[in-house]
Amino acid sequence: MDIDSPNAASLFADQKCRKSCFSNILPAASLFCLALFIGSALLVSDHREKFSGWDWRIDKSQNTKTSTCANQCRPRGSEVLPEGIVASSSDLEMRPLWDSAKGSPSSSSNLFAVAVGIKQKDLVNKMVTKFLSNDFVVMLFHYDGAVDEWKDLEWSDRVIHVSASNQTKWWFAKRFLHPDIVAEYNYIFLWDEDLGVEDFHPNKYISIIKTEGLEISQPALDPTKSEVHHQITARGRRTAVHRRTYKPGGRGKGCGSNSTAPPCTGWIEMMAPVFSRVAWRCVWYMIQNDLIHAWGLDTQLGYCAQGDRTKNVGIVDAEYIVHYNRPTLGGGNENKSDSQSHHDASETEKMESEAPSRSHKHDPRVEVRRQSYIELAVFRKRWKKAVKEDVCWTDPYPQAAADNIMA
Repeated sequence: MDIDSPNAASLFADQKCRKSCFSNILPAASLFCLALFIGSALLVSDHREKFSGWDWRIDKSQNTKTSTCANQCRPRGSEVLPEGIVASSSDLEMRPLWDSAKGSPSSSSNLFAVAVGIKQKDLVNKMVTKFLSNDFVVMLFHYDGAVDEWKDLEWSDRVIHVSASNQTKWWFAKRFLHPDIVAEYNYIFLWDEDLGVEDFHPNKYISIIKTEGLEISQPALDPTKSEVHHQITARGRRTAVHRRTYKPGGRGKGCGSNSTAPPCTGWIEMMAPVFSRVAWRCVWYMIQNDLIHAWGLDTQLGYCAQGDRTKNVGIVDAEYIVHYNRPTLGGGNENKSDSQSHHDASETEKMESEAPSRSHKHDPRVEVRRQSYIELAVFRKRWKKAVKEDVCWTDPYPQAAADNIMA
């Protein structure tokens, strides 16, 4: 092509114009890209700072929640539930099937529980009547299976009946008086059935033990009418409450003002114990599930006294009862006198020990007593083993342990 021609001149001019435009656009595009890069970097940096702060706040919130929840003590098994819906305790109040809008009767603050057989219906009737009139919840443990025979008494439908053949009150208590079930009651009375309450007033008794600070107690026994097995349980006429007994004896067998261990002090008998709510929680754990006669438990009750057992365990003289010592669980001839029944059982035991192979009439009462001694030995062994193995436990009564019959 001839460069001097008009067409050549036009083409050259177009190429020059394109180069000029490209040269003008390139710097602007470069500046735009640079600005875009810097802006993106700043935006990303700002976003990261904001996201990081938000993430930190989330972590802090989660950590605070975790720390708060970790400090909550939830009943085992309730961890998957919101705390406000968890009902950790119960009571023995009976509720209506309908008309609940009217409200339930006023809740009782104390519980009276007693193991009963139909042969002692007269004594039990007097006890239940008195405790109901003092606004107690009443629970009967029927060890002979006879429940319907109580329906003729006007209060029968107002009390709780639990039946299991040939079981002791400690068997019932371990299974039906769990601390969380009786947590609503200030005091738990866990009595035998062969007691007279003509001179006993439940609410006056409670007033006394509150004033005296007794966590574990029992009413004194009228010595003129009762079968008294231990001197400390006999009523004193000059005091409202006593916490120890005095008797002579050599080689550490006596009881004096310096005695610090059961049965001289810090001790009650097991036919009519009264426990505060906190003391019962401890005692319930000490009751062995398979040792239904609970022999040996009496000497260790002081460990559950919420402090000094020489002060927090006592016998109330101002409110006293009668212990008739009638043969109950295991049978027996109720026409015999109390002393004669006890004498016969002792004689049978003596005969068995002297001549085990000799034929004799089967006496369930002797079998019950034999089993009680067996369980006593088992309980003592378990206590010693537990003390030896628990390196974290400290005995609050190390000096008295040597004098204790459990030692």
